[in-house]
Amino acid sequence: MSLMRVRTQSHDRAPAVPDRNAGPADALAGLRLRGAIFLRGEYTEGWSYESLPAEDAAALLHPGSRRVVLFHVVARGRCWIEAGEDRHWADAGDVIVLPYGDAHRMGGATEAEPVSVLTLIDPPPWSSMPVIRHGRGGDRTDVVCGYLACDDPLFDPRLRAFPPVFVVRPPQGRARDWVRASIEYAADQTSPVSAHRIAGPSELPELLLREVLKLHLASAPAAPTGWMAALRDPVLAPALAAVHAAPGAKWTVAELARVARVSATVLDERFRDVVGVAPIRYLTGWRMHVAEDLLAGSDLGIGAIAHRVGYESEEAFSRAFKRRHGQAPSVWRG
Repeated sequence: MSLMRVRTQSHDRAPAVPDRNAGPADALAGLRLRGAIFLRGEYTEGWSYESLPAEDAAALLHPGSRRVVLFHVVARGRCWIEAGEDRHWADAGDVIVLPYGDAHRMGGATEAEPVSVLTLIDPPPWSSMPVIRHGRGGDRTDVVCGYLACDDPLFDPRLRAFPPVFVVRPPQGRARDWVRASIEYAADQTSPVSAHRIAGPSELPELLLREVLKLHLASAPAAPTGWMAALRDPVLAPALAAVHAAPGAKWTVAELARVARVSATVLDERFRDVVGVAPIRYLTGWRMHVAEDLLAGSDLGIGAIAHRVGYESEEAFSRAFKRRHGQAPSVWRG
């Protein structure tokens, strides 16, 4: 049965309430991930490319999967990525995550007409890890790309638990050094395993994604364990999907309850039991979470971000943001 169309009869006996005191590592430990590093990109200014559609990328990288999680580690230089309307920038040491494997565009600081990635890479079978070399000979950006397949609701595109693309910046020091060293080692160990597939040490890409998600979820509005349990909950999943898909909509508890096909009382109680907060408090926290992502990783203006997350004016958004962070969005953005 689809998570988006849940019958209210199934809500009579709610599943057990999770332990909300568990940390992000506990919440993510149960994810079953399968994947590898699959190519390196050496790009010189100016450059830009367009990726394959999500389904085509999955068929190429992990046959039998409808979608894959894609990630790009910027090993050198600086680049932007777009998946949807927003452009995000990433620097050396940053990790770009496309949780639903959406079609995207990447490029450098100098504007260039995008070309299809199919024109830059030979089709399989590959005798070694593919290397893309593209650009006009200017400053160089190196990117290592990987994929992971996972059937967990966390990566269900209908629930939109994540934005289409986000950039994680591991803190300077051991965390950033670990990301770089892990990717370099995994890239060195990747080799052909059949006529149509290459593979490497899957443990490192899996561990990398878990660590990156822990960093990203640190700003989520609810404890990750409760939040991830909510994605699997038949009452909460439809309501969360609605909020995640349209954080700027004027949601009320009654409207979210209609989406979930339960009473407002049942929805409110279930939110408090599983997530640990009331529905509207979750909505407010999710709006701030989306706003933080956009402030940190996109070049959208503060007024546009305010409208995107449901505030009628930049001033109202700034007041709400300051109550949460103790500083205005422009100061927080730096």
